[in-house]
Amino acid sequence: MATTADDVWRLLAELAESQKETERRFRETDQKFQETARRFQETDRKFQETDRKFQESDHKLQESRQTLDRVIAETRRDMAESNRQLNQQLGALGGKWGLFVENMVAPACKTLFLDRGIPVHRVSQRVQVIRDGDTMEIDVLVQNQNHVLAVEVKSSLSVDDIKEFVEDLQRFHQFFPEHAERHLYGAVAGIAFDQGADRYAYRQGLFVLAQSGETMQILNDATFEPKAW
Repeated sequence: MATTADDVWRLLAELAESQKETERRFRETDQKFQETARRFQETDRKFQETDRKFQESDHKLQESRQTLDRVIAETRRDMAESNRQLNQQLGALGGKWGLFVENMVAPACKTLFLDRGIPVHRVSQRVQVIRDGDTMEIDVLVQNQNHVLAVEVKSSLSVDDIKEFVEDLQRFHQFFPEHAERHLYGAVAGIAFDQGADRYAYRQGLFVLAQSGETMQILNDATFEPKAW
């Protein structure tokens, strides 16, 4: 069948219309691509903004941590200094209390031990001996012809204090050989005793002296037998 001029013009019209439709679709697709690109740009901007805020927050957090670390370090230094000053004050106060108790114990010993059959000829305070680079100090030393009695004095006595004192009594004659022929007894004296400390001292064979008004008294009962070292 022969193609007429009308057929050609019709085909050309259809082709032109198809091309227009293709161009329209290309434009729509390009618009969509541009919209997608715009959205990607907006999303990227939001990500960048979020990252900036995170960085700012992290920077502020680091600053806060540094500030907190500085405050903690300063607080620790202040506490250490306060503890040092408090320990100095407590040490000075403890020394004064110890001397105060010693000044109560020493005169009381003149009569307290006489009632226990130990006459007193001499009472000395803070007797210190140094031998071979080692030191022993007895707070109160009570003597007569046949006996010597060492008294450990504390404002507050603990079991550990008593254990250390018993060790000193075991070494006493190494530092005080002039008393080797005398019976050595021990006593502890204090204003206060940690829980069980007085009973522990009693079981170790020590006299236990405690405050009674303005003087001291022996807490050991009449059946008590002192240990001789």
